[in-house]
Amino acid sequence: MPKLTSKGQVTIPVDVREQLGLMPGTLVEIDVRGDTAVIRKAKDGQTRGQRIVSRLRGRLDTGMSTDELMRLTRGED
Repeated sequence: MPKLTSKGQVTIPVDVREQLGLMPGTLVEIDVRGDTAVIRKAKDGQTRGQRIVSRLRGRLDTGMSTDELMRLTRGED
């Protein structure tokens, strides 16, 4: 049975990693359900930041260029 380290890390046994296809660098999701933690391979393999950007991309179209937006946010006329 794996033991939690002082850094909060646990080693997932080789047979479980192989069964789930978990390789070094694979992103995983952790869901807490009561007193149980469920670990699974991330659905899309993107980081949280990448998922947020992907979800928001194209939702705001101001018709302004990046330079125009930067001038606006800096208070430049």
